[in-house]
Amino acid sequence: MEIYKKLHVIQKAVSGLKKDKSTYNYDYVTGTKILSFIKPLMDSEGLILKQEILDVENIRQDYVTSKGKDVNEILSKVMMRFTWVDIETGDVDINLFGANGQNGWDKGVGSALTYAERYFLLKYFHIATDEDDIDQPKPLLSDDKLKGCDKWDAKQKEAVKKQFDLTPEQILKLK
Repeated sequence: MEIYKKLHVIQKAVSGLKKDKSTYNYDYVTGTKILSFIKPLMDSEGLILKQEILDVENIRQDYVTSKGKDVNEILSKVMMRFTWVDIETGDVDINLFGANGQNGWDKGVGSALTYAERYFLLKYFHIATDEDDIDQPKPLLSDDKLKGCDKWDAKQKEAVKKQFDLTPEQILKLK
């Protein structure tokens, strides 16, 4: 299987994720949630994602909050290279991605790196996170209903995928 076919398997498996965290009146999907869906599929397909920092620019940000508090933070701008590697063939897919993070002096770069990984994966695989973009919730499929699924044809497997919300492990069983 070529690298893009393997990446396509992942893209088909995760169409949307509901936001699971809220900070400062901002809702988002956490990196933990994204990786809980993507990583088992990466492992199954024999793909790794190499992340390299190409450039970091730190800019001091001094401002006063609405409550009159003086704040000094760092705005970190990172440019990264995300490289998908097929461990079976050595094929690669190289992608540049930039992100920003603003936080305390020791956390600006970490915020930017976390943001970059999370949004690279969401955007690369076209994973919807807006409530309007996510299908109505589907019922969960119990594992006992997957017994014998290795004997199902492709049409039966697709029908189950459309009808139920599946865990990453269940998606792998239906491959």
